[in-house]
Amino acid sequence: MLQVSEISFSYPRRRAAAQRVLDGVSLTVDRGTVVGLLGPNGSGKTTLLRIIAGVLKPQSGRVLINGQPIEQLTRRDLARRVAVVPQETHSTFDFSVMEMVLMGRYPHLGAFELEGASDQAIARDALAATGTAALALRPFGTLSGGEKQRVVIASALAQASDMLLLDEPTAALDLGYQFDITALLRQLNTERDTTMIVSTHDLNLAAALCDRVVLLQQGRVIARGTMEETLTAANIRRLYDVEADVSYHPRAGHLTVVPIARSH
Repeated sequence: MLQVSEISFSYPRRRAAAQRVLDGVSLTVDRGTVVGLLGPNGSGKTTLLRIIAGVLKPQSGRVLINGQPIEQLTRRDLARRVAVVPQETHSTFDFSVMEMVLMGRYPHLGAFELEGASDQAIARDALAATGTAALALRPFGTLSGGEKQRVVIASALAQASDMLLLDEPTAALDLGYQFDITALLRQLNTERDTTMIVSTHDLNLAAALCDRVVLLQQGRVIARGTMEETLTAANIRRLYDVEADVSYHPRAGHLTVVPIARSH
């Protein structure tokens, strides 16, 4: 279980007062659930993911994983519990797909230890789970955007962490790849009981994938709950200043959001 309690955070500024990006944010994520973070640009979604991942330290509040504050964990131990799938991944070196996935095994290796047969097997399993086994020998830089995102998710799976943090996982992808990544994440949650926190602007992705959502506006939680309770026309109007129709789509099997017009 993840518990985020009263987190506040500000980025330092040289010539002006620090702007508070998160203000008393709290949330709880049970094992095996998928939680969506929704909100406009500047609402604090990515900052919150970085705090949960231990990349940033909050000014106040704390993050607990299974009751233990993350600051008490070593970087290696935290990486065994939390894996991050960033919005974009660029490789400075021309690593192969298999080498990229094996990087996920580093938290489980000792100093100067090389990957062994078990690590190779875990990497191959992660590639198979994400449908990228045929790409194992390809240079990562030659892949399409959708293929790269699948490989990055495979690396996160190879990390064998309890939780995936995903920042805009479909933002740079075309419609077909968006559908594929959404289906993949849903499959991983169903078959592997993978816990996920997904930051996204895509309300329909959230509706298709998430069990619960947290709505952030100017660094504060304005609503949280199940999809049906929280993803409402009134809340969309409040968050984005947009009128939208929200209804259950029987063929899709989940709520869908259709933007209609700017609110006046």
